[in-house]
Amino acid sequence: QVQLVESGGGLVQPGGSLRLSCAASGLGFSNYVMSWYRQAPGKQRELVAVITSGGITNYADSVKGRFTISRDNGKNTVNLQMTSLKPEDTAVYYCYARRFSEFWGQGVQVTVSS
Repeated sequence: QVQLVESGGGLVQPGGSLRLSCAASGLGFSNYVMSWYRQAPGKQRELVAVITSGGITNYADSVKGRFTISRDNGKNTVNLQMTSLKPEDTAVYYCYARRFSEFWGQGVQVTVSS
């Protein structure tokens, strides 16, 4: 019943920007901690950014200052604004929700290449 659907991925040049969105349904969105994870080929899935129900954010050191996570509780949406993108940002990006239960989106590809 719970569904997280990511969108906004694609190909972007180094130094460029991209905005990912995650639309949630079937859960009390405003009560959930929302996160973005990513997984590059041959690497472990890693936490990229987190936003609490109160809007407090945290970021991985590798993206701090470049990425911004936000949420719109009225739209049940969490976003990840990515700027100054680097080739090492290339990965499948996953939306993740947690409160008493946890849920994953299906993932969206982000490729940073010239």
